[in-house]
Amino acid sequence: MSEAVIETQALRKLFGSTLAVESLSLSVRKGEVFGFLGPNGAGKTTSVKMLLSLVKPTSGRAQLLGAPVGDRLARRRIGFLPEHFRFHDCLTGRELLRFHGRLHGLKGFALESRIDTLLARVDLLDAADRPLHGYSKGMLQRAGLAQALINDPLLVFLDEPTSGLDPLGRFLVRDIISELRAKGTSVFLNSHLLGEVEATCDRVAFVKHGRIVRELILAEATPKLDVELVAEPLHDSVMEGLRQFAMIAERSVDGKVRLMVSRESAIPEIVRWLVAKSVNVHAIHARPKSLEEWFLEVMGEDQRPG
Repeated sequence: MSEAVIETQALRKLFGSTLAVESLSLSVRKGEVFGFLGPNGAGKTTSVKMLLSLVKPTSGRAQLLGAPVGDRLARRRIGFLPEHFRFHDCLTGRELLRFHGRLHGLKGFALESRIDTLLARVDLLDAADRPLHGYSKGMLQRAGLAQALINDPLLVFLDEPTSGLDPLGRFLVRDIISELRAKGTSVFLNSHLLGEVEATCDRVAFVKHGRIVRELILAEATPKLDVELVAEPLHDSVMEGLRQFAMIAERSVDGKVRLMVSRESAIPEIVRWLVAKSVNVHAIHARPKSLEEWFLEVMGEDQRPG
């Protein structure tokens, strides 16, 4: 099994009488892109703050990069892009990265070379010497990502890294996350954009009421297929017969049929069976269960919008 870069056991945080995180237990492996999902108020931000030693846990244990949370040597190899960051906007992009690089103990040619490399990677080299107060929201987001990577971290926490980015910016962030994974850097990703999480993460954890209620390995999470069928005539006997192929077989108000099957090979079997029953098949469409559908299922119907 791969080396763990984050290990927590029953982390708990109380703010007075308010329980923010009930019992957080998780493990993130080296080179893994790990998605941390949940509605507003689920305890995600407090959990991240505990891992970064910005908030002290009420109880429980945690290790980052094999050291207790807060260890200075370990923190030197961690990058962090908060969701609501505020940089000194009188600085230029280059000065911002130089400032944060020096905080990490970098200097001289190595630092300046690293700055140029990162500015080019986030497509800000032409704006490197302009003050941040003239940057767009997307440019600031990319500058924030560059500062999170200035120390060539082994572990990066990214909180809503694609917030404010256009589609090209989101593709750029996806590519950077893939590059980090390829070089063995672990990424802890907190995002409400489930499409981005689905496109980038290896594994996700769903957080509800301050505890992890489910984990999914995304490559293994979609053995079930949702099938939409347009056919006629669809007598009750046909609907009953379809249930031999599907875990769910139901007719919608617009006359379409929704099936849920456990294997792709069931689809041609369904078509052959329908044709043999003299049913005209006009269209059939199959797709795997999306992360958004998983999210809604795991969170439950009692969850209210944040």
